[in-house]
Amino acid sequence: MTAVRSGIQRLLATGPWPLDGGLASELEARGHDLSDDLWSARLLRDDPDAIRAVHAAYFAAGARVAISASYQASRRGFAAVGLDARAADRLLTRSVELAREARDAALAAGRPGPLLVAASVGPYGAVLADGAEYRGRYGLPHADLVAFHRERLEVLAAAGPDLLAVETVPDAAEVAAVVEVLADHPELPAWVSLSCASGSRTCAGDRVEDAATTAAAAATVLAVGVNCTAPEHVSELLPRIRGATGLPLVVYPNAGRVWDGAARCWTGSGADELPDAADRAWVAGGAALVGGCCGLGPTAVAGLERVLAPLRAGHLA
Repeated sequence: MTAVRSGIQRLLATGPWPLDGGLASELEARGHDLSDDLWSARLLRDDPDAIRAVHAAYFAAGARVAISASYQASRRGFAAVGLDARAADRLLTRSVELAREARDAALAAGRPGPLLVAASVGPYGAVLADGAEYRGRYGLPHADLVAFHRERLEVLAAAGPDLLAVETVPDAAEVAAVVEVLADHPELPAWVSLSCASGSRTCAGDRVEDAATTAAAAATVLAVGVNCTAPEHVSELLPRIRGATGLPLVVYPNAGRVWDGAARCWTGSGADELPDAADRAWVAGGAALVGGCCGLGPTAVAGLERVLAPLRAGHLA
């Protein structure tokens, strides 16, 4: 067992532990304009210190895993702003380095470990920058989806993250493509989390059980769950996923707002923190890792840690 794999396995075995929260939404809350096609990936080039600072804020709030700013980063996206493949790969690598620098600083400041860095592997739809990750079914052949993910995963894996966070995947077809690529990296553990539109279906309309079964078939996938999904759907989704796989569950919903792909903003009221009762119910339902996605910031993560800490009774912190 490698040290990398044992780190995430320790968290999964001794949880529940808090993940970080939304990266892009916290950057926006700090005054950054992310309205272009690159979204938060633009700051990898223009203001990397801002990204590092958000990772640091989440570690300070109690997060045990930082998810890198690579969700929407790709050669295709960076080519649209004039960067060649080499420059794009360097920025992808930099996303992992920034999270690692924040992690190392947190450890040096006395935060207990393990603190891990997860390289975000966003869906193909995120690169389209039109909200397609909340629709899925892109019309791409399986081989094209595999090629897209293989190119990016090779760069991210070489950057040396502790694990891969394959996240916001809207349909079972893309899960199958990513699972095929994960086999290229047998040394690197991963979780797969789905974006869902209801308590039973992914955003593309697949049964969540089917997508979860496909994800869990990968030898390196150590947890399966949901993210960037409205909190009110989670309590129904978890038993469905748990019925499809015995793997630990990972949950990091958004604030309950709706993404407007044309305006590139979240709409609706939502909430800035997750309800304590919901956090406890998700843990009772098998969630070993709980965090926040878009709209949930460091305050929400600190609230999560307050709720989760007593639930780790008998485990080493």
